[in-house]
Amino acid sequence: MKMKKKLLVAALFALAGTSAMAQSAFEGFYGQAGIGYSAVSPSLSNSSLTIPSGTNYPFSTSISNSNSFNGVLSAGYTFNLDKQFTLGLGVDYQPFAGQEANYSMTNNSLSPATSTGKWKQNNAYNIYIAPGVAVTKDSLVYAKLGYAATQVKSTPTGGTSGTDNLNGYLVGLGYKQIITGGLYGFGEVNYTSYSNTTSSGSGPWAGGGTYTVKSTVSANAMNVLVGVGYKF
Repeated sequence: MKMKKKLLVAALFALAGTSAMAQSAFEGFYGQAGIGYSAVSPSLSNSSLTIPSGTNYPFSTSISNSNSFNGVLSAGYTFNLDKQFTLGLGVDYQPFAGQEANYSMTNNSLSPATSTGKWKQNNAYNIYIAPGVAVTKDSLVYAKLGYAATQVKSTPTGGTSGTDNLNGYLVGLGYKQIITGGLYGFGEVNYTSYSNTTSSGSGPWAGGGTYTVKSTVSANAMNVLVGVGYKF
């Protein structure tokens, strides 16, 4: 009986401690800026050239990853669902273009057999929800789930640039810690998968008429960020 009373008292103290937990300090509007490292892994497949006669020439392709330091600006609102759980709504925007990388397309039946060019990522943004758990009043662990979109700009050697729009999904994990007042620091790891899209272009063929080039483009990206923000 004494043991049961001790367990009951311990349980009551635990419940009292839980009910006394202050709500997360992160409720409200926020803005933040982060810097970090970004790695983008593109895919280029099903590439072909069709000339005015209707003959189709498939290409073998090669494309390099783009790895670079970058920055992200974010804004949103965090709701307190109860004394421990939160839900955030937010938008990320990457204001700087990624580093240029190379691509090539080859068919030995053509002359020249290989065409080359550069590509880079532009205008990446995410719209997400962020369910969180308050570790303490001033610290928060959260996940990110949402929609992701970006542009890929490609420039063939000696040719004109073209832009393709990619979209997909974002998943991430982060931590926030109040420094003083509404000022906080944060760290995040995010993964983005962009689904396939068809890229096409055309131009004048040397023998007359118009040629078309088509490719399937997709990409995966990962970034690691640290930064500061302010909760209003």
